[in-house]
Amino acid sequence: MKDYIIINQSDTVGVALKTLKKGEIITINNDTIQLKEDIMQGHKFSLVEIREKENIVKYGHVIGHASIDIKKGYQVHTHNMKTNLSDALSYEYQPVMPTLKQSETSYFMGYQRENGAVGVRNEIWLIPTVGCMNSVVKEIESLSKKYIKEGLEDIIAFNHPYGCSQMGDDQENTQLILADLIQHPNAGAVIVMGLGCENSNIEEIKRHLPSYNEERVKFLVAQEVEDEVEACLDLIKELVEISCKDQRQKVSVEKLKIGLKCGGSDGLSGITANPVVGVFSDLLVSKGGTTILTEVPEMFGAETILMNRCETVELFGKTVELINDFKEYFIQHKQTIYENPSPGNKEGGISTLEDKSLGCTQKSGTANIVGVLSYGEICDKAGLNLLSSPGNDLVASTALAASGCQIVLFTTGRGTPFASAVPTMKISSNTELYQKKEKWIDFNAGKAIEDSTIEETGMLLFEEVIAIASGKKVKSEMAGYHDLAIFKQGVTL
Repeated sequence: MKDYIIINQSDTVGVALKTLKKGEIITINNDTIQLKEDIMQGHKFSLVEIREKENIVKYGHVIGHASIDIKKGYQVHTHNMKTNLSDALSYEYQPVMPTLKQSETSYFMGYQRENGAVGVRNEIWLIPTVGCMNSVVKEIESLSKKYIKEGLEDIIAFNHPYGCSQMGDDQENTQLILADLIQHPNAGAVIVMGLGCENSNIEEIKRHLPSYNEERVKFLVAQEVEDEVEACLDLIKELVEISCKDQRQKVSVEKLKIGLKCGGSDGLSGITANPVVGVFSDLLVSKGGTTILTEVPEMFGAETILMNRCETVELFGKTVELINDFKEYFIQHKQTIYENPSPGNKEGGISTLEDKSLGCTQKSGTANIVGVLSYGEICDKAGLNLLSSPGNDLVASTALAASGCQIVLFTTGRGTPFASAVPTMKISSNTELYQKKEKWIDFNAGKAIEDSTIEETGMLLFEEVIAIASGKKVKSEMAGYHDLAIFKQGVTL
């Protein structure tokens, strides 16, 4: 394993792959650099003299500017650099069309649904229309586990605090996300449980359902029955008999939609885990599959790279709107658009949003962008897509599931136990985290700088995703974790 890395020849900073001590001598292209202070793993150090206000380059791109003069061999971080980000910008389309070649298809064992979609799980989902029903559906979930038979993998209740006292687009978003989940192929059957007096009542939810299988999707209004728990359990017993007959079949990976997300990043995330996922994304897309990149605020500073990979000028325009609309969202709420990275990101060595974004967007690989999705929109075009959603881990992962992703790949340098509505695979950027949090982490991308390469590790990741799609459980599923979070944008009455 190397002690440090220079990611691009034009970079003015290097990154420590392990903690480097003050006084160590580093030789780069016949130039000698003596470190003037300790450099923690994942943190940056200056390769050249950087003047105040001069741009700092990493990944071959600007990640901010020096706030003071920085001498060679010193740490470069939040104490001596600042972001270059500002408000909404104008952009020019300068297309760079990648040359991603098609490759031979691969297969997984999935559940073929009657509408053509394919699930990687066969579960019964309990979806409340309103937060008032959360405790009830959780009680039903607990009571119903005893009815699970071979062929049915789980019965899961998804809690959320919304569905009432919302207005306008905010309420529509709640209804749209719930409707998306009702149609999700990982659910062999669904029970939608309403209270009866909420704004987002069952009839409102149905407006967002173009069609549904009445045999597999059931609706229950609690205020209309004497005992809502018993009534729901009767429905569950009926749905178990139907769902347990479903069987896995050999299916092309063309049917896979995989969400790409990161959180709790460190200085190695953009060097190991995210590029490894980028290799995976390119491989899946080359086989006719679909990947979806989200968390728009973490594209800020790297957005032009994505814009110029758009297939058409129309998609370029949609991506510009995607970026500037989110900046306007920050401005309307009187928040600075660059208030990221989080404290954990900074502790791990990420100094500015550009620094994080340039690492974050590497999850998208090199494929051209074929679609730009609004929040709650179901993806219907194979290839690499962008999705409107904030960076929040639970909200973004829920948005990916709602868009049709059967699995979410979640890279992290800090670790997290959270889950989403679909299998959420945790990928560590470093081996130490993988070993320390074995109950959280599913895959170690840290090996890419130890005994493997980015490409080799990406191939291993592809094989592991196929195994998960074919039924292997991720760690959060083993723990019984399932989370749901909807993007709250409006007032609460």
